[in-house]
Formats: sequence, structure tokens, C-alpha cells
Amino acid sequence: MAAKDCVGRLMPAPKNGGFNMKDYWIWCGSVVKGEDGRYHMFASRWPKALGFGANWLFRCEIVRAASDTPEGPYTFEEVVLGPRGRAYFDGMNTHNPYIRHWNGKYYLYYMGTTYGGPVPNHADEISQARALETWNRKRIGLAVADSVYGPWKRMDEPLLLPRDCAHWDCTATTNPAVAILPDGTTYMLYKSRSYAYGPLKIGVARAPRPEGPFERLSGEPIFQFENPDFHVEDPYLWYSDGKFRLLIKDDFKNDCGGVTGHWGAGFYAESPDCVHWEIGPDPMVYSRQVLWDDGSVTTQCNLERPFLLIEDGRPTHLFLATGNGDQPYSFTHSWNMVIPLAH
Repeated sequence: MAAKDCVGRLMPAPKNGGFNMKDYWIWCGSVVKGEDGRYHMFASRWPKALGFGANWLFRCEIVRAASDTPEGPYTFEEVVLGPRGRAYFDGMNTHNPYIRHWNGKYYLYYMGTTYGGPVPNHADEISQARALETWNRKRIGLAVADSVYGPWKRMDEPLLLPRDCAHWDCTATTNPAVAILPDGTTYMLYKSRSYAYGPLKIGVARAPRPEGPFERLSGEPIFQFENPDFHVEDPYLWYSDGKFRLLIKDDFKNDCGGVTGHWGAGFYAESPDCVHWEIGPDPMVYSRQVLWDDGSVTTQCNLERPFLLIEDGRPTHLFLATGNGDQPYSFTHSWNMVIPLAH
């Protein structure tokens, strides 16, 4: 299957769509159709005054915004997961929301952290050493609710812990991407690495139910590239027509070209078992070049955290975190954008 057949044709992106808040950095848009027929985006946010920097690790919270249409614009409605105390693995920070609905319940997967020391009031206060220490504390959590409006019951333990240093995933477990099969069997992709600034790699685990318990299906990452500058992250996982399907960011380093030749692009892969993956000869689904509904074309500094809205078994909209800026991660503002897909 070619990448274009995976999600259909990308349509012009509405300039006034998605989710935007003037006084906050916005990231990680994950959308579900609620029991009320509206569309609900779970997103990461932290105050603009803190600076972008590493505060997504220290001062972020997960919020819910809603719209009558998938394109938006989405309007903020509530904080869903905020701080709950340093003693919890996710007690000081929540990020990377990934919403799923199955059997009448909503499952909100996410990444959480905690840390010691003062709460930073600006990105400039966060040293590289402190950011790395907190990065290594990232763990995958889960909150469950009967309604998209909550109340949400948070699990007090992570869904998956790092292994010891004999393994590739001995630091964090983060960036959950989840597919729940009709019988409740749940597959989860996660990100980790074996040392600071090492290659980002993706592992796979499975559970009999959406809440776990999760066990790794393989001791190795799902992609094993010979070139250590091949990094991949931000997976989106789904299952259809007897196959697992994946949309993931090409995050290569040192201008090596990666999978697509376009840094920050998203590419497609598929698998019969969620362990052995095939990347086709023309896998790129999108690049950082965006066609907007006013006819303008821009090259965005970043397109991150791809998430597909799937209705009636078919992807209909692609959500991406993006920002204003000339260079990757040099933002003046960030928001979650949306690209409709042709039927």
C-alpha cells in the first residue's frame, strides 16, 4: 500500500482551524468524537510566559478543547490532567495525550513526569543536566472516564517501566501510541533511548485490555536502522483491514536524509503483527510544506505529533503540532493545526 492510499489526499489546511491559545504554548493534539456528537481535542499546554525551552517537561498540563466540526476552531473548555503531587510518577507534569474510545469508555494515554527542586518559572532557569534528568523520568500513564467530560480516574502506576541498562530502552518510556482491537486487545508503541542524545527508537507492547497489564512483544525496537543518525518519533498507530498501520515523524540527525530525505516529514509503514514493519519505496505522507485554504504555501518550522481522526474506519483529518518560526523549535507561537483528507 502506498502512503497516499493510507490516508488519502491532503486537502488545504484551514488557517483558522485547529486549536490556538494566545497566552499558551499548544502541542500534541489528539481528537475524538464525543458522546455529544462534538469533536474534542486533548492537547498539551504551558504558559507562554515560561518560554518554550524545556518547560514541556516541567510545567505542562493536558487540557480539553471542543468544536462542532473536526476542522475547528477548537475552544478551550477545561484542564483534564494537572499537577497532583511530587510523589506520583506524573505528579508535576503531563504531556503527549493520546485519546481512544472503546466499549463505552474513554482511554486517555499520556506521558507524565515528576521532579525534585524548585518549580521553574522560565525556560532559562532549567539547566541541561536538570532537563536530561527529568527527561529520563518520563513514564506512560492512563486516565479512564465514562464520558469525554470526565471525571477521569488516573492510574497511580505507569503502564510500562524502562528496563535495565542491558537494554535499549533503559531511560524513559514515553510518547504512547495505542490501537485497541475490537476484542479489547491493546497494542502500544512507546519511545525510548539508551543514553542522553542517543538515537530515538520505538518499542512495542501488548495488553489483553486497554488498561493493561502491558508486556513487550519484542526485546528490540520495531525499526533497526544501520545509521545511528536515523531517529524516528511521534508514532500514530491504527489497525484496519487486518494490518497495523503507522504514521511517524522522520527526525533524522546530521543531515543524513533519514527515511524520506525531508526532516520533520511523516512517513507510513505497515505490519501484520505490530512487530515486523515494512516501509514502502515512497513512504512520505506529508512534508513541512503546507498548502492553506487561502491559497498560500508555507514551510513550517515544525510539524510534530501526527494524529489521525478516524471515522467509519477511514482517516478523515490529520492533526499536527506546529509553530511560527524560521528554524525548528525556534517558535514565537505554537498551536495544533488540522489538514482535512479527501474522501
